[in-house]
Amino acid sequence: MKPIPVAAATLALLFWMSSAAAQQARLIKNHEDFGDYRVVYSVFNSDFIQPDIAQKYQLVRAKDRAFVNVTVVKKEGGTHGLSAEMSGSATNLIQQSRPLKFTEIREGDAVYYLAALRFEDEETLTFNVDVSLPNGKKETVTFRRKLDRP
Repeated sequence: MKPIPVAAATLALLFWMSSAAAQQARLIKNHEDFGDYRVVYSVFNSDFIQPDIAQKYQLVRAKDRAFVNVTVVKKEGGTHGLSAEMSGSATNLIQQSRPLKFTEIREGDAVYYLAALRFEDEETLTFNVDVSLPNGKKETVTFRRKLDRP
């Protein structure tokens, strides 16, 4: 077999795999649009935060801790987070609810909001986040995530 056809086949396989992964990634929604603004959200295990950053912002890192991360950007060309007010809650499948207290984090031009929460391994939570956008409108973002301990 000549090297060029093998390379072409390898590239085709890599392209197919990356497009399949991209389609899978699109299934998990990570933002909501409200007029000129986009609210981007994620939930991640606290171990993803580097120890020096955790210490700087007094964030607790533990296997049973996660952070809800929310930022508001301009929908067109918005690369930096905007100041906003937010509050929310996380509710498990048996309707036990816990409040989310968001802390504003500013790093250079970036502005985002983190809320810490404890969770059980393989716990599915529904997050309701109330956001006051820079234009004064109040919107609610609702999303569900299953959390696993590392």
